[in-house]
Amino acid sequence: MTADGSSLRGTDTIAAISTPPGEGAIAIVRLSGPHAILVADQIFRGKEKPSAFASRSQHLGELADGDDAVDQVVMTIHRAPASYTGEDVVEINCHGGTLISARVLELCLRSGARAARPGEFTERAFRNGKMDLTQAEAVIDLIRAKTDLALRSAREQLEGKLGEKITSLRDALIALSAHLEASIDFSEEGIAPDEGEKLDARLQAIVSEISQLLATADQGRILREGVRVVLYGPTNAGKSSLLNRLLGYDRTIVSETHGTTRDTVEEVINLQGVPIRLLDTAGLRESTDPVECQGITRTERSLENADLRLYVGDRNAPRPADFAVRSNNGAEIVVLNKADLPEHRDWNEVDALRISCVTGEGLGQLKQELLAQITHGNLRPENMVAINRRHRVCLQRALASCERAQTGLGQALAPEYLAVDIVEALRAISEIIGEVETEQILDSVFGQFCIGK
Repeated sequence: MTADGSSLRGTDTIAAISTPPGEGAIAIVRLSGPHAILVADQIFRGKEKPSAFASRSQHLGELADGDDAVDQVVMTIHRAPASYTGEDVVEINCHGGTLISARVLELCLRSGARAARPGEFTERAFRNGKMDLTQAEAVIDLIRAKTDLALRSAREQLEGKLGEKITSLRDALIALSAHLEASIDFSEEGIAPDEGEKLDARLQAIVSEISQLLATADQGRILREGVRVVLYGPTNAGKSSLLNRLLGYDRTIVSETHGTTRDTVEEVINLQGVPIRLLDTAGLRESTDPVECQGITRTERSLENADLRLYVGDRNAPRPADFAVRSNNGAEIVVLNKADLPEHRDWNEVDALRISCVTGEGLGQLKQELLAQITHGNLRPENMVAINRRHRVCLQRALASCERAQTGLGQALAPEYLAVDIVEALRAISEIIGEVETEQILDSVFGQFCIGK
């Protein structure tokens, strides 16, 4: 960091292709930095130089490498600070295609820019005060969103709703810390700390708000990563057929031969806005085949990490001996497949969903039950503020510090001891929005981005 708080890495001009690789009608190459417009002046040929362009106006021209034309392009200038990064930004719309966009980028790099790191455009926006760290993280969530609910959550975080909650907590901790410090430093002036119920009430309000945010951790994980639903059961019960039915296409091989599925197959479906990661697993049975045994071991491992288990049984066959043990172990839905065939008497008294992967019978009811199990206590569409793993770690540290302060207050400890815990809580909260910057935190956040964003 420089003396004025700016990043040394942010003093040069960066360039990157901001559109996905491959063929397309248009590709976008972006430049950002103090010499972005100067680079544009060197490579653009048109009615006027880019340095004379009005901000946010588009100009048709061509890029030239010396006397050689590279491509006909549309160029736009966004002058600092009214740009995404807060710096001068140049956007070049060239023809799509891997080769032409690579040549445009190469021309920019040879004219004074350097290749951007992953997420560096958004990192500069953060460093230049265009967004806080929660909003920067929301950018990658927005890009990766697979459902409407995930998209809504990311959009609300990008709008600053989580940042507002964290800032409010931070302000409350700052006020509490300032009062405690004043009572310590100027005790002779008669400044006394809040005592007893009043101080405890202020601390409890902060603890309650932190706890409410921590309660959204599961919701955040579900929206970002999806619910892990593991399909398991005996061989030839129809697990792969059910996976194909839920996906709407044939993803896995279905065969009457036992042990066809030997590895874990994972796919994602969108169920009314909720991303669900379906895992089809190797059938459970006694086997001497080393490959199949390895698949069964992976099945057991998947079951340990499942959010919800979907036991798939064959209602036309006798009930497995270990069924009762497995079906009573945690969050699980019991599904009996082959409803188009007669039911074996072993299943007559078993409470389960009866479906048929052949006719589609019961699949609608299964989807409703899946959604009911997933949304119960985890997903609340009326409140889409949802923390991620990094936020959770910081909030847990802040909560622990506040609870220590509460304990110290109950033990009538001196304000000096309480102040230490409050300052630790303040630091943990400030890390969430990036008020306390460390390069390790920032590298971890922006390293998840694609190059050009």
